[in-house]
Amino acid sequence: MRAETLAIHAGNLYESATKDVTAPINLSTTFLRNAEGGYSGGHMYSRMSNPNRSALEQTLTVLEKGVDACAFSSGNTAGMAVFQALKPGSHIIAPDDMYWGLKKVLLTIFADTIEVDFIDLTDIELIGKHIKKNTVLIWTETPSNPLLKITDIRTVAQLAKSKGLILACDSTFASPSLQTPITLGADIVMHSSTKYIGGHSDVLGGVLVTAQQNEFWERIRNIQQTGGAVPSPFDCFLLSRSLKTLAYRMKGHCENGLALALYLQKHSRIAQVFYPGLPHHPGHAIAKAQMTGFGGMLSILVKGNADDARKVVNKVKLFAQATSLGGVESLVEHRASVEGPNTKTPQNLIRISAGLEHIDDLIADFEQALT
Repeated sequence: MRAETLAIHAGNLYESATKDVTAPINLSTTFLRNAEGGYSGGHMYSRMSNPNRSALEQTLTVLEKGVDACAFSSGNTAGMAVFQALKPGSHIIAPDDMYWGLKKVLLTIFADTIEVDFIDLTDIELIGKHIKKNTVLIWTETPSNPLLKITDIRTVAQLAKSKGLILACDSTFASPSLQTPITLGADIVMHSSTKYIGGHSDVLGGVLVTAQQNEFWERIRNIQQTGGAVPSPFDCFLLSRSLKTLAYRMKGHCENGLALALYLQKHSRIAQVFYPGLPHHPGHAIAKAQMTGFGGMLSILVKGNADDARKVVNKVKLFAQATSLGGVESLVEHRASVEGPNTKTPQNLIRISAGLEHIDDLIADFEQALT
């Protein structure tokens, strides 16, 4: 079955007395034991597992071509579970253009236990030069946030395997509909399911999918079940609902993202457009090879400084000036002001999440804001 069909049917685990077409919400926190003390229903306690979470994890496993998945209460929590599973003193190679939330996690929460080098992961030779005796993990993010850099997953995976390293890929900007890193050689793929998987800006979540159920993955599963930072049954229900339309929503996001990028790159007030769907983008060929679409995320550099960029985001009417991305509504944000004083993001950069409104309306909104 194709991804569109699997998204609709893979999570239908239920055979209820009322013959529900859509899996109902199961709010029970505990489940009955049988006479022998076992759990014939397959669940013991909702921190460990829940029917709605099992359905969500099964669907995401299938869509990402993996063997198992762990759903978490946020994208940051999902990433943290990977870092928690590492032994103290481990060294990580991570992208210089890493999502600031997870970068903050590494620099603060794990500052005393994990060593990190933030480098340009589009440079394979540079990655090789930073591998040390205690290096255990390469963390990639492609497309990256907010500069839309493209990492060659297959090439980095070959390097990681030759050195016995784990390769994890944050594929949030791509979504399972556009990119399956496991098929390219990644060991673990991560998503902030708050974004395109949820798709409606109304649920918080994260997920990890693994290529194999090894000892490292069992550590991650233990962190999820014992630590308990898991999404609620209702959150899982909402995410499972949204997955059914993911492939079709992504087609609209990709179409609007490309159209906006083409319009903005010709505008006299825009200095640069970062979008992998544009032929001049340095990662265009790689993105074309490993993605089925270029996504709905783009960033632009407004000619001038931070004040000039702020004037634009304060003048748009249809775009909502807000953090996050991947919802049906279009969002726009002056990114550096969110990331704080130590950010390396250009002060004149605006990050755009192209929603599913009519493209003519989105372009008209930017036209009046840039006038």
